[in-house]
Amino acid sequence: QVRLVESGGGLVQAGGSLRLSCVASGFTFSSYALTWYRQAPGNGREPVATISPNGHTNYADSVRGRFTVSRDNAKNTMYLQMNSLTPEDTAVYCCGWTSYRGQGTQVTVSS
Repeated sequence: QVRLVESGGGLVQAGGSLRLSCVASGFTFSSYALTWYRQAPGNGREPVATISPNGHTNYADSVRGRFTVSRDNAKNTMYLQMNSLTPEDTAVYCCGWTSYRGQGTQVTVSS
């Protein structure tokens, strides 16, 4: 059974930082690319960052240079370090593998 469990969200002031975690189980974590998504109120879900099995990364233009995705294959965990946060980053963040998505974690950035 595939499980994706996110944590690390919260309320932060503009300019602050948060680190999200996604713990995965039910598949061979080290063999697959994974993606962080976010969905703000009234908007569709958008991909934020993707990391390949060998660590190659790709970012949405809106977060490039501020967010860093990483993975620890020994812990079946993917991370998203988010710096210089703005109110526009407020959203529910979830991780994804193929068609599976976690429940998500809320990130709220106050101005």
